[in-house]
Amino acid sequence: MSLRDLDSLFRPKSVTLVGASNRPKSIGRVVMLNLLHGGFSGPILPINPKYSAIAGVLSYPSVADLPLSPDLGIVCTPPQTVSDYVRQLGEKGVKTVLIMSTDLDKEVDSSGVSIREKIFTHARTYSVRILGPNCLGVIIPRLGLNASFGHTTINKGQIAFVSQSDSLGIAVLDWAKAKGIGFSHFISLGDSADIDFADVIDYLGGDPYSSSILLYIEHIQNARKFISAARSASRNKPLVVIKSKQLDEDKNPTTLPAGTPVYPDQIYDATFRRAGMLRVFDVAELFDAVETMARSKPLRGDQLAIISNGGGPAMMAKDILAAQGGKLAEFEDQTIEALKEATDFNYKGTNPIRIIDHAPSEVYARSLEAVLKDQNVNAVMVIHVPTAFASSEDIAGAVVNSMGRSRKTIFTVWLGEKDAEQARRMFALAGIPSYETPDQAVRLFMDMVRYRRNQEMLMETPDSVPKEFTSNSDAARAIIKNALEEGRTRLSHSETNEVLSVYSIPVVETRFVETAEEAELMARELGYPVALKVVSRDIRSKHEVGGVAMDLENREDLEKTAQAMWSRVQNIRPDAHLEGFLIQKMARRPGAHELLLGTTTSHEFGPVILFGHGGPAARLIRDMAVALPPLNMTLAKEVIQRTNISRLLQGFEGQPGVDMQAVRLTLVQISQLIIDIPQIKSLSINPLLTDQHGVLALDARIALEETDVLGPNRLAIRPYPEYLEEEKKLKSGQTVLIRPIRPEDEHIHAAFINMLSSEDLRMRFFGYVHDFPHTQLAKLTQIDYDREMAFIATTRDDSQQTQTLGVVRCFFDPDNISAEFAIVVRTDLKISGLGTLLMQKLIDYCKSRGTKELMAYTLRENKGMQALGKKLGFVVESQPDDPETIELKLKLQES
Repeated sequence: MSLRDLDSLFRPKSVTLVGASNRPKSIGRVVMLNLLHGGFSGPILPINPKYSAIAGVLSYPSVADLPLSPDLGIVCTPPQTVSDYVRQLGEKGVKTVLIMSTDLDKEVDSSGVSIREKIFTHARTYSVRILGPNCLGVIIPRLGLNASFGHTTINKGQIAFVSQSDSLGIAVLDWAKAKGIGFSHFISLGDSADIDFADVIDYLGGDPYSSSILLYIEHIQNARKFISAARSASRNKPLVVIKSKQLDEDKNPTTLPAGTPVYPDQIYDATFRRAGMLRVFDVAELFDAVETMARSKPLRGDQLAIISNGGGPAMMAKDILAAQGGKLAEFEDQTIEALKEATDFNYKGTNPIRIIDHAPSEVYARSLEAVLKDQNVNAVMVIHVPTAFASSEDIAGAVVNSMGRSRKTIFTVWLGEKDAEQARRMFALAGIPSYETPDQAVRLFMDMVRYRRNQEMLMETPDSVPKEFTSNSDAARAIIKNALEEGRTRLSHSETNEVLSVYSIPVVETRFVETAEEAELMARELGYPVALKVVSRDIRSKHEVGGVAMDLENREDLEKTAQAMWSRVQNIRPDAHLEGFLIQKMARRPGAHELLLGTTTSHEFGPVILFGHGGPAARLIRDMAVALPPLNMTLAKEVIQRTNISRLLQGFEGQPGVDMQAVRLTLVQISQLIIDIPQIKSLSINPLLTDQHGVLALDARIALEETDVLGPNRLAIRPYPEYLEEEKKLKSGQTVLIRPIRPEDEHIHAAFINMLSSEDLRMRFFGYVHDFPHTQLAKLTQIDYDREMAFIATTRDDSQQTQTLGVVRCFFDPDNISAEFAIVVRTDLKISGLGTLLMQKLIDYCKSRGTKELMAYTLRENKGMQALGKKLGFVVESQPDDPETIELKLKLQES
């Protein structure tokens, strides 16, 4: 089914309503009146055999009697009739059907087939897209289309709103109408049985009439598809989301082997962050956030300055900012001196800046101008409390005039109602966000901060993984295969340590024994002091049953402790099967921090990674951050920074900071492990000791599960496809590595572009290009392998530095029918055969993923490109509408 057919939903030229009615208060009546009153300019064709006319419009007895094939079909009939109507609409040529009917799963025929199953059998047969069932409808004010049973009209605007909830959708429409907020689109997805969030985001991401996309999400059905669409769209326009919490969501969390829970809401939060979206928590904040981002200049940092003529509101803003993790700017010396002169007050250099209660407009203006010049300030909040000694409007005018050409964000808090009304109107005309209370302003500022951070994660150049990171995945696979063949769902401690070791994760020396006598022998071999831990697959937390003892210095201590531990655990957990003991060489790391690092598998999102505060109290402290693999060093750093313990890891009060590179690397290693070996259902390391000398895993567990799904395929985000790497020889005999581009390639890609001649750049980009900023280079190197592919050819120069010689890039349409490519080879390698190697690599890859056609546009004067295309079988065609360009096409698959 094709995304192209969504034009029939979002740009219909004709609509038919099956189940239209004259019966008062029926859905068919409400929808018909909404269609007629919306101002839709195309034909509206009601279908109901009981009426000759509905709401004064000629009615048709059946779909077959329609005089044309409508673009959009709407069905609001009883459940048992819906599947047959979908079949009839498909036969008529309708491409999208909006189903408002409900309860389609409740009725089944004699063979046990439900109405829903029949509907989608017909939809597949006739290539019909389905919106719904159980759907409120679609409203597109620009087209005058109100194909819904909503009770109110909506204004035109540039906000697209997509909701899974009909009730919330109706409430939002009513709320927005009262606030005068307009929409480009309102889409209710209903059950999202076919058309889902990803489809709609893909469409709206390229819609010129939608400047931002708002989402109300209850659940996501296809995580990879959703994230791919959201990451693509959020590079171009803001995506703001509310995620509702389901009633029983916290009752069944996924868990690590040691029992630490990972809740769905944590995973959704990580998903939205990774996709560059902003998550908010109520409807008012949803629209406030969009308005703020629309009016504000982009934040360049998170340092806030506060100017206020009231001490109370200023302190309130400061406290709320601190509670939400925000930062007050620290002023430069020259700013402090300028503020002392500007405020005419006993200013001490503090932030917030307290000016006198009855300060005139000139004081606001001078203070604001001084702060805007400070390099440490990224945004300014101006708070005004009404006073009888100064005009609120004059002060507002001073703020507007003081903005000048500053690129910094300014927003205001004008307290009061009547006195602030005209000031807020002035700010609206000047494009300055204005709020009624300090807490509202701080909340929206922090939304902007979070949005900026999430956007930076899309554009940031990741660090390379250190060369010391090596793994022996074959050895790890062999260990896990052997355990599964023996019918085991958990690795032994020695097997777990071996798997971690082959992925270069340091582990403490550990031995398993069955008796206290064997423990003494092993302790002698390891050397005292030792740690002793009980082993039982029935016990998740050893600490809770007194199953851990540390610093055993000699044989007597060990023997006495082992016997006491065995008796104690049997008394506390008589149901548990005790297998023996672990003996570990004591790892003396004074001052080391205990971390928890683990993975588990979510039904919706596949593997997820958990990082946070470790040790026996981890489940009580709940200082955890969740992330989606794959991770690189930059993403690992971001995960760590989202925990409270990260501040302790930096060092404090004479305590040295830990080796953060080692902690980040361990996250990357675990990420790679679960990609390589899909049979790992969950893994936990608790504690992972860390200090300035590195990391050490003290206690680790791995749970297993048979699966036929390849590791990369079960991830919500497609990882780097290493299997596509291939070495080739040029005509000169030089060996080059042809591989997919990686985010880490930004710097060598910039060097490659700088080595291209201006003429080659003109041929590639259809014009002279002089500068490639970081944001553009990030888009070229940080690609979504589900949506595009770029193969680069690399080699090493005389100093063993990697350099790029050429790149071929293609973009796939969402249906994988066609892909558009572009290629450029370093100017000095034009006749080396590299272009042919890169193009053949791309052709083979497109064929393997089932793409039907490969095409490109090139300048007519680009003879080299045309010759390469003809050599590889492309058909070269002129463009009647553009005589300067030609099109190259290659058929890859039979229709």
